[in-house]
Amino acid sequence: MRHGCFAGKTIGERLQIIRERTGKSRTVVAGLVGRSSDWLKQVEKGKIQTPRLPTLVKLAEALGVHDLAEITGSTAMPIDLSRRAGHPAVEALREAIEEMPLAVNDRQQPNVDALKHASANAWHLWHNSPTPRSSVGALLPAIIRDARRAARILDVEPRRSAYATLTSAYGLAHQVLAWVSDTPLLWLVADRAMNAAEHAGDPESLALGAWVLGNVWRASEREEDAYQLVTEAGTLLEPYLNNGDDTTRALWGALHLHGAITAARLGREGDALFALDQADKMPRKMPSGYVHSSTVFGAANADTTGVNVYTDLRKSAHTLDADIDALPSVHRRSRLWLDMARSYHQRKDRVATLQILQRATDTCEESMRHHPMARGIAGELVSNGGRNVQRDARVLAKRLGLTA
Repeated sequence: MRHGCFAGKTIGERLQIIRERTGKSRTVVAGLVGRSSDWLKQVEKGKIQTPRLPTLVKLAEALGVHDLAEITGSTAMPIDLSRRAGHPAVEALREAIEEMPLAVNDRQQPNVDALKHASANAWHLWHNSPTPRSSVGALLPAIIRDARRAARILDVEPRRSAYATLTSAYGLAHQVLAWVSDTPLLWLVADRAMNAAEHAGDPESLALGAWVLGNVWRASEREEDAYQLVTEAGTLLEPYLNNGDDTTRALWGALHLHGAITAARLGREGDALFALDQADKMPRKMPSGYVHSSTVFGAANADTTGVNVYTDLRKSAHTLDADIDALPSVHRRSRLWLDMARSYHQRKDRVATLQILQRATDTCEESMRHHPMARGIAGELVSNGGRNVQRDARVLAKRLGLTA
């Protein structure tokens, strides 16, 4: 993506071309530089003044641009921008995911049960640690390497079990890498998860692989493809709902919640509310208090996902009764408090927005520091919050890693 295709283009037009080619939404890019998606749209369309150099540098970093001249069109002041990882855990995970060892040591037989246990423990840590990326990032590269080795050297059923564990490990890798790594790595993780699921061959692994890939497609503005994928995956599980175990039912419910959120983003209210209603019924068919280890599907998850759905449908009043603290996942609670803040932000209630975003940050600061929506809302509160909000908003923005 060099300068020839940018001939005669303004800085705003160049930014839009690069953003679209990298598959990033305005919300994501704007959030990474602490601004709103509307601000970025105005920049791209040339309706406001061109950002100053420090902001252009931040935009270049968010877009993965190494040479600022691609954005400015000027070589008078060359600035080289090296790729930076959004979190220290990224590079070790990248190495484990990207490496392709052709020879493996087959003298020591892997313990598939131990691998499954290690993956389950890593998921538990993700949902319960106050620093989920740091905690899981220290363990996951070894789990991925060991599961890949097991899948290479074991036979038949143990191999399928190893692939099922590998699907789960890649699914967790996607959670760790979301918002902090480049788009190609996220796509690779999703592809590896789906490939491992196909090798495992069981409906639950295929459903989990679809859940992971659907998340990546939805984040890449392929909402329609994501909706179709998780709908088909749910259909795949339906013959096993009565005679299968709770894992099957939980994955079916999680896929419907995924579909509800995705349909809401597409503006398809009927499909979104139907999927939400279907998911809400499933916990009644499961033991009281059951929570799926990966997707955290259960009664609390089904109840609170309405925050996401109604916020995206811009029906903010419906989100106010959600019991977010009932969710058994620190990371997920912080994300839902963020969606609650977004709900208040839609209604321009800046005081409530600030208070709820502070609560999201108190719940899991690491997650909020790396979420573009949290950074974007905090940036807007600093810029436009008014005298009663701006001082505390600056403190919050500093916690989220923004210059305020």
